Amino acid sequence: MPSPVIDTLLFFFLFASACGRDLSTAQGVAEEFVDHHYVAIDLQKAKTLAVSVALNKINEEIRLTAGQTIDASTQKPRVHYALLEKKEGEQRASFLYEGTIQSDDGTSFSRKWLITARKEGNQWRVSNFTESD
Repeated sequence: MPSPVIDTLLFFFLFASACGRDLSTAQGVAEEFVDHHYVAIDLQKAKTLAVSVALNKINEEIRLTAGQTIDASTQKPRVHYALLEKKEGEQRASFLYEGTIQSDDGTSFSRKWLITARKEGNQWRVSNFTESD
C-alpha cells in the first residue's frame, strides 16, 4: 500500500508536469523563448528555439554581450508578461506580449514583444522577434 509521502510526491510530480509548456505548440515555444530571452536573460537557451532572422538576432546579441557575465549574482529585473494577441495558422503564428520590467529601485516600464514562429518539420521555432514601446 502506498505511503502518504509517496502519494504526496506523486501528486506534486504530476502537478508540476501538467504545468509545463507544450513545446509542440507555437505558443508554448514562443513563451519558452520569452522566458529565456527576456525573463531569465539566457541567450544560449533562447538560441535553441530560434531559426532564421531570430537566430541571427540572438547571435548578434551574444556577440555584443560577450564578456559580460550574467549569473546568479547579477541583479536582474523582475519581468512579468501577458499575451495580448495571437494569430495562428498551420505553418506560421505570431504572438504579441506586453512585458512589465521592474528594477530593484522600484522603477518599471513596459515593452511589447512580437514573437513570430514557424513550423519546421514537426517542430515550432521562433523565426523573428521585435520589441517596441
